[in-house]
Amino acid sequence: MSSYIPLILSPAVILAAYLLGSVSFAVVVSRMMKLQDPRTFGSGNPGATNVLRTGNKKAAALTLLGDAAKGWLAVWLAIMAAKHYQLSELTVPLSAIAVFLGHLYPVFLQFKGGKGVATALGILIAIQPWLALAAAATWAVVVYATRYSSLAAIMTAVFTPIIYSLGDDAAWDADPIVGVAIIIICALLIYRHKANISRLLMGKESPIGGKKKK
Repeated sequence: MSSYIPLILSPAVILAAYLLGSVSFAVVVSRMMKLQDPRTFGSGNPGATNVLRTGNKKAAALTLLGDAAKGWLAVWLAIMAAKHYQLSELTVPLSAIAVFLGHLYPVFLQFKGGKGVATALGILIAIQPWLALAAAATWAVVVYATRYSSLAAIMTAVFTPIIYSLGDDAAWDADPIVGVAIIIICALLIYRHKANISRLLMGKESPIGGKKKK
């Protein structure tokens, strides 16, 4: 194998991850199902939660599935390429960050994307399924206790890097470089929820199944 292949392929894999992340399934699904563009109503966020505001649960579910699937696919492809072509150990973690950035700041939507909860879950599934399960369980527990989806996402982002760092040989090998990538992704997710954090502090955030507070 030519020594130039890893030098060329690794950046290509990372770029492909970003472009894949830039595909907004909220917009794609809405157009396919002839629904209103999710960027034009509600929160204006192109994500599953805003698509659900149309009342079409199927569209919201497809958006959630698509956004999670692209996160998983980008990282899985990076893992396969890294193994087969002996790419840099940075390829996988950088691809994980790239696909997440693609969702948050998609080149196809003038860099105005979603908040990344579903995509982050897909990334975690590719990195370590048990970690993804632990993150999903954390989200579910917080939602059950508080009824706030945004708070659940924020708390999950706080605890996921900690959970990953606690992995051992019986569960998973915690790679420090991958751990840093997870921290960056979780920090970005929290940042994208800054408006929700403000509303939570002011007591104006809407709980699941509740009316929007004034």
